[in-house]
Amino acid sequence: MDIESFELKVVDIVDETTEARSISFEVPEGAAEKFAYKPGQFLTLAVPSDQTGIAARCYSLSSSPHDGGPLTVTVKRTAEGYASNWVCDNLSVGDTMRVLPPSGIFTPADINADLLLFAGGSGVTPIMSITRTALADGKGRIVLFYANRDEGSVIFAEELTRLSAENPDRLQVIHWLESVQGLPTPEQVKAFASQYLDHDAFVCGPAPYMKLVTTALKELEFPRERRHQEKFVSLGGNPFGDLAQAEAAEAEMALADADEDSAAADVFADLPAGPVKVEVELDGTDYTFDDWDPRTRLLEFLESKGVPAPYSCREGECSACAIRLLEGEVRMLNNDVLDADDLADGIRLGCQSLPTTDTVRVTYS
Repeated sequence: MDIESFELKVVDIVDETTEARSISFEVPEGAAEKFAYKPGQFLTLAVPSDQTGIAARCYSLSSSPHDGGPLTVTVKRTAEGYASNWVCDNLSVGDTMRVLPPSGIFTPADINADLLLFAGGSGVTPIMSITRTALADGKGRIVLFYANRDEGSVIFAEELTRLSAENPDRLQVIHWLESVQGLPTPEQVKAFASQYLDHDAFVCGPAPYMKLVTTALKELEFPRERRHQEKFVSLGGNPFGDLAQAEAAEAEMALADADEDSAAADVFADLPAGPVKVEVELDGTDYTFDDWDPRTRLLEFLESKGVPAPYSCREGECSACAIRLLEGEVRMLNNDVLDADDLADGIRLGCQSLPTTDTVRVTYS
């Protein structure tokens, strides 16, 4: 079962900096419910590729669901990034792109909470969506620590200045420029974050920046439930169209072959002998099944039952299918995105999960 993709029309393009553009899409008639989103989520775009046909890439939404405006992603060029350069060089108003509905768990559980936001470079994209929404719909205080190479690299500079002026009691933006202050040090980040230990922290940006900030927050003993980090990798799979079906079939055949091959049989070692009971909470609806085959991944099983479980890459390379364990345990066949803290917090990837206990209870919230 493939996730449904849609052809979205480009209705606006804004040059945010010399290296970053915001691309706005019009949602097709009848698809508004599919494209309802939470601040901090992302879209998966089908970028044309001469080598692979399609390069599936995830780009965070910078727009806010509050104002009813068009879906907008902000894309920054990377030196060797084929997809980001293609988007910035080739898309024009009036063009269409194949897009998957919004996904992701990098979003506040409580929009009224006080927020401590860390952004590095284009990592400001989901942070901007969260900021816009929290100011409009929430009541909490927002502190944004935004690191960039230089003044010309600051995406949304004018809007952040305007939002700060309009909300002086609620929004504080601290710009950190490498050209002026050098790279932030762990001691500097800790000293800054120590003023906001009661806030919910969100971190997005280049890997070294996220590691620096996350380490500082850990050392300050920020509780795991109030510390959030966005992670993206280039998707190896293709969740669009017939190719995705072929890849899913190949994966199922590989699992079947592994069952017959003694060297690969460890994939299924220690799984329950019979069907497993699974309880799933998704978008306020509870589902209960007592016939989950332990050799079938959770996502595939839920799809066979008609449950609209979210996913994007199907390869364990993004967080679109993330679940949180409430009871029982699963084994993931692949995981390129969750770290040790995520795993300790009970987060797993539904597209890669096989049950290792007779009962499993999970939530997608």
